[in-house]
Amino acid sequence: MSEEQTAPQTATPMRGPSPRRMGGALLGLLHGHLALFGEELSEQRSHTLRLLVLSGLSLLFGLLLLIGLSAAVLIAFWDSHRLGVIIALCALYGVGLLVCLLALLHRLRTAPAPFSASLEELARDREQLLP
Repeated sequence: MSEEQTAPQTATPMRGPSPRRMGGALLGLLHGHLALFGEELSEQRSHTLRLLVLSGLSLLFGLLLLIGLSAAVLIAFWDSHRLGVIIALCALYGVGLLVCLLALLHRLRTAPAPFSASLEELARDREQLLP
């Protein structure tokens, strides 16, 4: 037998994760994040569509009601105070518009960030991966 065949082979201990295992772990993390992102995107899209449809219908029925009530009030006061009623209705509508716009701006400013769960998960992973 030759010297090479009889020499005991010693296994060299791994000093850290192999590039293959590291790549697999990173791909696993990426897959998880993409799945979470896709799920949140789907939920956000369906939630937004429902809100849009309900908002549109609410606006339509609210405007029809407003037109009907305005016409009834104007007809009731047509002979005596038509100009005053028109001005009062316009002022009321203007105040309502301002209140709604201010509420909308407030909600837009205080709305939570979209995909917050994905961002939190990425931040946790970054903390775990960095020394």
